[in-house]
Amino acid sequence: MSGATAPGPAPVEQPPEEPGTGKKFTFPSALTVLAIVTVAVWAVDFLIPSGQYERDADGAPVQGTYHRVPSGQSFTDRLNDLFLSPVNGLYGIQDEKTGLVGPDFTGSLYGAAGVFLFVLAIGAFITVVFATGALDRGISRLAHRLRDRGALLIAGVMLVFSILGTVEGFAEETLGFYGLLVPMMLALGYDRLVAVGAAILGAGIGVLCSTVNPFATGVASAAADISLGDGIALRFVMWVVLTAVTIAYVIRYARRVQRDPDRSLCGFLPGDRDQAAAGTGEEPELTGLHKTVLVLLCLVFAFMIFSVVPWASALTGNADAAPYGWELDWTFPQLAALFLVAAVLVGLVARMGEQKLSSTIIQGAADFISPALVILLARGVTVIMNNSKVTDTVLHSIEGVVKGTSSSVFAVIVFVVNLPLAFLIPSTSGHATLAMPILAPLADFAGVSRAVVVTAWQAASGWMNLWVPTTAVTIGGVALAKVGYDKYLRFVWPLLAILFVLICGFVAVGAAL
Repeated sequence: MSGATAPGPAPVEQPPEEPGTGKKFTFPSALTVLAIVTVAVWAVDFLIPSGQYERDADGAPVQGTYHRVPSGQSFTDRLNDLFLSPVNGLYGIQDEKTGLVGPDFTGSLYGAAGVFLFVLAIGAFITVVFATGALDRGISRLAHRLRDRGALLIAGVMLVFSILGTVEGFAEETLGFYGLLVPMMLALGYDRLVAVGAAILGAGIGVLCSTVNPFATGVASAAADISLGDGIALRFVMWVVLTAVTIAYVIRYARRVQRDPDRSLCGFLPGDRDQAAAGTGEEPELTGLHKTVLVLLCLVFAFMIFSVVPWASALTGNADAAPYGWELDWTFPQLAALFLVAAVLVGLVARMGEQKLSSTIIQGAADFISPALVILLARGVTVIMNNSKVTDTVLHSIEGVVKGTSSSVFAVIVFVVNLPLAFLIPSTSGHATLAMPILAPLADFAGVSRAVVVTAWQAASGWMNLWVPTTAVTIGGVALAKVGYDKYLRFVWPLLAILFVLICGFVAVGAAL
């Protein structure tokens, strides 16, 4: 997953350090970054004046009503907020009268407990599916079936990866397929960069254009206080166009290398040009169990999409349309239950047995604890800002920057502003939880749908994760394929420029509409 960890490939081995060179700097994990951000925000809050907006009936800030107010917090109160920030990030309750957040107040849930449990549930489901071998076999079988038709092979693999990326954040899992893709692409007369492009860009473009990806769209929508299905039409069209452009880009490069191997940007290692089609191995068998599990996987995600889409609004174009009687309007509690039930169902179909199924579900939840913790840490930062009453002050300062800009310009600004944040926090879920409480109210001031802000935010996160060296998908992928990172950057930068322009166009049009 993007911003998550799933079972699959072994970690990429790093070369041993040479004596006397000292330790090589590695970028800190998302958890460490957010811990540093938590302390930094807590310290800076002492310097930012407290203030607040008046709220409407829905709790949204009313533009033009910002005014300074005392925070009413002592140093001990602020120290207590820092100490309890992870706890408040999980199940902090917002007091109805004071607006303060704490674990012992009475009011509405402010913490991210719902999203936290949902991430663990989907982790359990995905891990059970992987344990059956169905997903790996399905993708491997597709690649083998198309091995004699290069363009179709590239398009087929990238399309499958992109679909998995847009619905469930499939990204790190691509690391397990380099052992298959590299020899197959070489056998077809391509170079190693084609395999890298098919894996990184195929899954990455799906995550960039996430439609219902719970780790990107889901977390961001929850933080923006909108439905997961809001804005899905724009995201779907964006996914179709950008996926087609990306596939065409990789195929164009592959054909160029096939016609003239000297035009390869990465060159060839000894033996690469001697690869034969027979060397790709036999076609993997897809049993009846594998087929059944793949059907269940598709049905579960299709049902998730059906359950969260506001169909009346989507089909009529009226955001205030009364829901149809058959709409489910599910949110994270129901979705968490859905994936837990689906995990058990897949385990029963696969005849795992009680012991194996239980341990696999537990292992799946454990594997996904890292992105879940990132979410609650990021939410804890917003609690610190809320209790010190500086959130509205920050919002007011940004309001002055975007005030008077057109809705289209505002949407593009949201995309551009999130690019450096995505570099610092490569975890999509952590980035969303941290940024959306500020960005969502800004959308109200600019007269732009919050769904457009979610789309612009996730596009920025996805665009950065196509190339930044802080992600395991990129740096691990080029290492497994034995391609220099500089060669990959040279290969991908024209596509990044094209995607940048297209994304700006999509979010601008989406905001205008």
